[in-house]
Amino acid sequence: DEPSAALTEAEIEELFKIIRDLRDKGMGIVYISHRMDEIKVITDRVTVMRDGCYISSFPREQLEETSLISMMVGREIKNMFPKSNTPTTEEFFRVEHLTGGRFTDISFSLNRGEILGVAGLMGAGRTEIMRAIFGLDPLTAGTITMNGKVLRIRSSRDALDQGIGYVSEDRRSVGLVLGMTVRDNITMSNLSQYCRHSWIRHKEEKRVADEQIREFSIKTPSAEQIAANLSGGNQQKIVLSKTLLCQPEVIILDEPTRGIDVGAKAEIHKMISALASQGKGIIMISSEMPEILGMSDRIIVIHEGRKKGELLRENASQQAIMEMMLAQ
Repeated sequence: DEPSAALTEAEIEELFKIIRDLRDKGMGIVYISHRMDEIKVITDRVTVMRDGCYISSFPREQLEETSLISMMVGREIKNMFPKSNTPTTEEFFRVEHLTGGRFTDISFSLNRGEILGVAGLMGAGRTEIMRAIFGLDPLTAGTITMNGKVLRIRSSRDALDQGIGYVSEDRRSVGLVLGMTVRDNITMSNLSQYCRHSWIRHKEEKRVADEQIREFSIKTPSAEQIAANLSGGNQQKIVLSKTLLCQPEVIILDEPTRGIDVGAKAEIHKMISALASQGKGIIMISSEMPEILGMSDRIIVIHEGRKKGELLRENASQQAIMEMMLAQ
């Protein structure tokens, strides 16, 4: 079940070799994945499920990606990467010479309306850099500047208060409190806005939660549903909603579509593009090459805790990124 979610490309190849060896020994393999490229490579036959129901089965040779996606989501998706906005040339955010536990001398800038992709192998230090910017991990050197002002960030609360939002790669352990309701999770990062004299104004809190559920198309029976009972895509929408309620100028998205179905991916890509169109600065970490290439205006590559290079959208290719990712 999604066995490659946290693996590098080389590790995925090794996994596939093991699977093929098991198949050749007569073992039957059921391989669950949201990744179209994996389904094309490793399967002999494909079965589509949607909302707990069997939809169709067919040999891999008959696989056609557009029709497969339509079966998975119940509708046609014409554009998986709806990248329409053009970023401004107005730089408003910069980090210089950041150094921390697993990274050294990291510098990059961000323009308004820009989606900055961050590529690199698992363990390269991408997440650690972003956690440090958000105040979750300590920095030993470097500066973070927004709108010409050097920021002092010692905690995630400091980061939120100064206009930086962060969506973790691990929504279930870090992004959500699974035993609490959808309403609780949406409003918890901005709860002081719905309080008076230390008392929560529940009607106001519920009104805001219901608005966010509609705006983000979160599929839930009500705002009082327990978050653990929702699908991965709807849980991810809750995390995004919670972050955006704080009205950040810079939004860090760490693997924003990991482990969610192709329909939810397309919806989240559309949201990301819309946020950039509003002038937000987006920093997006992704291990999926089509996502990095399809959504980014500019790409930086991290290798063993250091920045190895930078590519503009028009010059970026899978080969160029991989060469930097594997550089010694």
